[in-house]
Amino acid sequence: MAKTPEEMLESMKGNLLTNTGKSLDDWAALVRASGIEKHGEQVKMLKEQHGLGHGFANMICHAAKGGFEAAEDDLLAGQYKGKETLRPLYDALDSFARSLGSDVEISPRKTSVPFRRSKNFAVVTPATKSRIDLGLNLKGTPGSGRLIEEKPGGMCTHKVKLESLDDFDAEVKAWLTDAYGRA
Repeated sequence: MAKTPEEMLESMKGNLLTNTGKSLDDWAALVRASGIEKHGEQVKMLKEQHGLGHGFANMICHAAKGGFEAAEDDLLAGQYKGKETLRPLYDALDSFARSLGSDVEISPRKTSVPFRRSKNFAVVTPATKSRIDLGLNLKGTPGSGRLIEEKPGGMCTHKVKLESLDDFDAEVKAWLTDAYGRA
């Protein structure tokens, strides 16, 4: 039986303590005391100076910024407030992404939800009251039709605009699968 996100977090916290001898709170305090503000730089510091893997480092940095104070459901509820008709579409994207592999990490933020493997392969953003933008990392793939190329240097290389469950079709699933495979 699959673990809930809460169970997975508790398991990671326990493994962090077992593997390092320090609790999540201890590590988060260390990050806050470092004076490093940017998430990526904090992760790099933990990996390079303390030998932590990406998963632990990322979790610690989120904890240092209070990222676990709001439950995932609360973050999603906030994203879809006034956009409730889009929530079934988000749920379908989430479910499909999780089906791609046990290594998929889904971590809701305040305004978007990144889907990660070793790096982000997709980002779901409720862009308007009637549309979700699905950002995809498909470097080297030319845009065509619904697959819109983004400006270089952005979080994702492409995006697809989705307005209903019907828009989340085999073509979009193939792009999402391809992005997962490249991460």
